[in-house]
Amino acid sequence: MKLPENVILCEVGLRDGLQNEEEILPLETKVSWARAIARSGFPVIELGSFVSPRAVPQMADTDELFSALAGVERVELRALVANERGVERAAQCGCRKVKLNVSASRRHNLANLNRTPEESIDGFSSCVQLAQESGIEVSGSISMPFGSPWERQIPFADVEGMIRAYRELGIREVSLSDTSGMATPAQVYDLSVRIQESWPDMIWWMHFHNTRGLALANILAAMQAGLNRFDTSFAGLGGCPFVPGAAGNVATEDALHMFLEMGISTGIDLDACIEIGRMAASRFERSESYILRAGKSSDLIR
Repeated sequence: MKLPENVILCEVGLRDGLQNEEEILPLETKVSWARAIARSGFPVIELGSFVSPRAVPQMADTDELFSALAGVERVELRALVANERGVERAAQCGCRKVKLNVSASRRHNLANLNRTPEESIDGFSSCVQLAQESGIEVSGSISMPFGSPWERQIPFADVEGMIRAYRELGIREVSLSDTSGMATPAQVYDLSVRIQESWPDMIWWMHFHNTRGLALANILAAMQAGLNRFDTSFAGLGGCPFVPGAAGNVATEDALHMFLEMGISTGIDLDACIEIGRMAASRFERSESYILRAGKSSDLIR
């Protein structure tokens, strides 16, 4: 089995993990958790999103969160934006990395962003220009490239067109997000191979939800295809409020445990992340993490 020697992970629990929770976490708790995540060794953290607080009230304090973490070093702190106003907010609070998003599913894009995919893409140019003027790096993401509850299958040509649109704007880092949790390992492998063959100079992130229990298998398939950048969420929290039956992301603790047992380096402290997961699970009285339930394999050895 051909696998990478190391993987790069982004903790998305503070954004994707919290946006689906009814409880709005206090700013001081978010700051504490973010600092703990940074200390654990995560190289990238997605702190939140600069979107309408009416649409996603859990993310209303993302500006304050970035300001509070201004002194954190050696960690890339990024946020999701939906429009120019989001970029403006990012610039005002010191955010240095934003991520644009469009869905490969027309119905999902309308529900999530109140725009067609074409309208979203048309608005990217002004966002990128404003970000560049503000010294902010821009990446892109595509939701549901593996399948949609509404359209079912997503043609590769649709995904290809969105990647091409990002490239034309100078964006070379793109995340593919299985928001609906419909991806399968064979599908992930094939798509991972195709995008690398078509755009070998781009940086790819994979974002898997564990809706149907296939997130770790999909990560393994992506690694076999040569990819090594993945999003994870503490305690497996998360989901999209606009997707029927959406479940959480792949649990950070589960992914780290798999990498550790397979001898794949992450640079992240698994035990520290287990404690973060336990804090989140206790706070929300639930967890989607196997490791939080069963413990590490090494715990069985006495």
